[in-house]
Amino acid sequence: MQLHPAMTGTAILSLLLVLLPSATEAHNITRILAKFPEFSTFNHYLTVTHLAPEINSRETITVCAVDNAAMSDLLSKHLSIYALKNVLSLHILLDYFGAKKLHQITNGTALAATMFQATGSAPGSSGFVTSPILKAARSDSAPRTTPGTTTAVFVKSLQEIPYNISVIQISKILPSAEAEAPTPGPSELNLTGLMSAHGCKVFADTLLASDAEKTFQDNIDGGLTVFCPLDDIFKSFSPKYKNLTADQKLSLLEYHGVPVYQSLSMLKSNNGPMNTLATDGANNFDFTVQNNGEEVTLKTKIVTAKITGTLLDEQPVAVYTIDKVLLPKELFNATEAPTPAPAPAPVAEAPKAKKHPSPPAPDSPAAAPDGDAADQTADSNGSFRFNGGRFVAVVLSLWLGLLLL
Repeated sequence: MQLHPAMTGTAILSLLLVLLPSATEAHNITRILAKFPEFSTFNHYLTVTHLAPEINSRETITVCAVDNAAMSDLLSKHLSIYALKNVLSLHILLDYFGAKKLHQITNGTALAATMFQATGSAPGSSGFVTSPILKAARSDSAPRTTPGTTTAVFVKSLQEIPYNISVIQISKILPSAEAEAPTPGPSELNLTGLMSAHGCKVFADTLLASDAEKTFQDNIDGGLTVFCPLDDIFKSFSPKYKNLTADQKLSLLEYHGVPVYQSLSMLKSNNGPMNTLATDGANNFDFTVQNNGEEVTLKTKIVTAKITGTLLDEQPVAVYTIDKVLLPKELFNATEAPTPAPAPAPVAEAPKAKKHPSPPAPDSPAAAPDGDAADQTADSNGSFRFNGGRFVAVVLSLWLGLLLL
């Protein structure tokens, strides 16, 4: 059976869509490691420290996993969850290192930035890996390690999706005094100081002058997400803020906090209504989280604000900058929303000609009006021209003539 050309093209396209991987399909480190029970502890703590969604959000990444025995050695140090996150972040390389690339390293070592370096918490170059972990190692040989050494080395590749994600096993936890150093607990966090130092000083100063600052501070240990308007944004809003009552000011400030920890990846996946510190009942003082790809917006009934940056994302606290002040419907009418810029004045149109009754249909193609939607006219090179109705009539006449012969 011979397929129609159009059907053949459709069939080929359908087959390609089935065979080719989806462009939107992302890797999932939790699912990858779930296939290897000997890495269950490492997998578990990637979830607990919220590193798993950060790994999944990266387009190019290498995860240096250790088995359960190596994780037991790490857990025996009784590090805080924050220090533990730093240590595991050191095992996430911000580049692709598959087995083939490791074999091609000619000088024995290589330098790679890690997720620990990306947090900004790593002093100096302590967030980089320069170690025999990246040494060229034969897949059919034992790890290259000297008896008594604590150096971690490449063991084997677990899964590779070039050049998206590589998951490899290393022999030991990477030693790092900087990553294991005690980190301040959440209650010691200077929230307003953090905001002041990163472009949200006006909002931070307003918090300090209000009882809302205590509400924010009291929620840190249990989990807190703050959406902080940038200085120019909140400064331009200040005249309206000054006209609010004391209770309204308190509600507006608390409206910019959520009493749970929400990482950026969690906000992207948890679209929908979200309660705030100002919420005092069902559907009161809430807003809607929505994402479009990597862009996350917060929608009230009055404005839509976009998350523009991350000041802190360390469980249990996240602080993000936004490009508008969040205006709750309970305090503002829709008419109080910022007025959009006026649209450009329409270009004056020439006066339309007075309409006249349409002339009767022309009897010949030469008399047909230009631009008839049913016509395909010839170009200057003499391309094919026909009038739809007359062409069909001529074809039918010829066909009937042939039948009568």
